[in-house]
Amino acid sequence: MKKKLPESPRIIVICGPTGIGKTTSAIKLASIFSGEIISADSMQIYKYMNIGTAKPAIEEQKAIKHHLIDILKPNQNFSAALFSKKAEKIIGELWQNKTPSFITGGTGLYIKTLIYGIFKDKKPSEATKEQIKKEAAEKGTASLYEKLKKIDPEAAVKIDPNDAYRIIRALTVFETTGKKISSHHKTHQFAEKKFEAYKIGLEIDRQTLYKKINRRVDQMIEQGFIQETKQLLKQGYSKNLKSMQSIGYKHIISFLEGELPLDKAIDTMKRDTRRYAKRQITWFKADKEIVWTSPDNILKTVPNISAFLYNGK
Repeated sequence: MKKKLPESPRIIVICGPTGIGKTTSAIKLASIFSGEIISADSMQIYKYMNIGTAKPAIEEQKAIKHHLIDILKPNQNFSAALFSKKAEKIIGELWQNKTPSFITGGTGLYIKTLIYGIFKDKKPSEATKEQIKKEAAEKGTASLYEKLKKIDPEAAVKIDPNDAYRIIRALTVFETTGKKISSHHKTHQFAEKKFEAYKIGLEIDRQTLYKKINRRVDQMIEQGFIQETKQLLKQGYSKNLKSMQSIGYKHIISFLEGELPLDKAIDTMKRDTRRYAKRQITWFKADKEIVWTSPDNILKTVPNISAFLYNGK
């Protein structure tokens, strides 16, 4: 479907919780509009981490070109700002070739930063960050999480109690700027809006989603997730890396190191993935611009996407 596009780039966003079927939905839509997919997933950027990140299969990536997948090694740093810079460049190049971009993923901050830019407020202090990291090492992540719950309960609800990186970041923002990180997100204290976006959120019954997540974890184990994690460790990637402390990898590592029996590690992985999905839902539901539909009804969005892309409506 090739039609005349407006001069300024417009993007389609497909978001929602983990395991709901964003990739399949994006491929269906991108194929109709001769578009390409830009992954907004903070884990699929890493090479060698395929099973644990539920990366699109090779066949899916061949069906529709995907961007920002497999671009870094697990020990390299990435951020929402870097994602925005790279994605913006790709969007512009695709638009010049009359190719729409479908931003697909569950990392809400990546999507928000792409559309609105980064914080305009004072940059969080590195010295403060290091001080908070030292406190985490001395008192533990749980102690910092309790502190965050008192300072910014709204942010705490969206952050896993074991996610030291995001807890430290939230506390650093508060200590540096005097403002809660949830207030930053809520008031969109970002730069001027860079793109017009049509946002589609995928949703299904919560219990059905949780069953899908449980099944997917079982499938990951069957596909060789344990071996994939072993291989990453064998390649020299430390268990303490941010990428290796993500959901799934840290659970398998706890099994490999004898901290948990396999069945307990898998059950904990399922639980933490369900909790992560719940936090994603909370994040996206706060965005009133998102149009919600089920993956089964994704093709019903085609007329609205067409009107948005070609007619500016």
